[in-house]
Amino acid sequence: MEGEKKVGGTKKTITVGPWGGTGGSNWDDGSYTGVRSITLVYDRCIDSIRVEYDKNGKPVLAEKHGGNGGTQTTNIRLQFPEEFLTTVSGHFCPVVHGGSAVIRSLTFKSNRRSFGPFGVQEGTPFSFPMDGGLIVGFKGRSGWYLDAIGFRLSRVHTSKLFERLQLKLQQLLTQKTVEQSPHGKTNNKAHA
Repeated sequence: MEGEKKVGGTKKTITVGPWGGTGGSNWDDGSYTGVRSITLVYDRCIDSIRVEYDKNGKPVLAEKHGGNGGTQTTNIRLQFPEEFLTTVSGHFCPVVHGGSAVIRSLTFKSNRRSFGPFGVQEGTPFSFPMDGGLIVGFKGRSGWYLDAIGFRLSRVHTSKLFERLQLKLQQLLTQKTVEQSPHGKTNNKAHA
């Protein structure tokens, strides 16, 4: 259990992005403890995204962002809280000549696995790898498609409670060893 990590939180987050186009309307899911699952609907671009977050041990299903098109659906399930999302990358450009840019592909990476790419890897690439951090929320723009995407990041913290408990146990074991003689009996001799 040494090096056990505590997944995210909503105290100190930074927002990065969004990447993509200017079409659609702004949306922001806010910040949570982490991400449990992501459902994507896609074809020639990312049509919609819906995220299930974790808020202090309870699942929270956010709204779907995007349109009703797409011929393929994928559901990415993380093994939360041991597994958490660290990187999102992808591509954006117009689907039709002269149109507004939309998210064409997305790839997700956790601290354990990679998912994707989903969609068409075409256009301007984007990536924001987060070493020592995790994604705790998404934001962006959407209408008929997922027009733009950004996210909220939080640091992965080593569990302070776990460290204090481990230190206390070591102190107790050391103290008990010092109090005992080599034969397992305490030394209570009085000195004259």
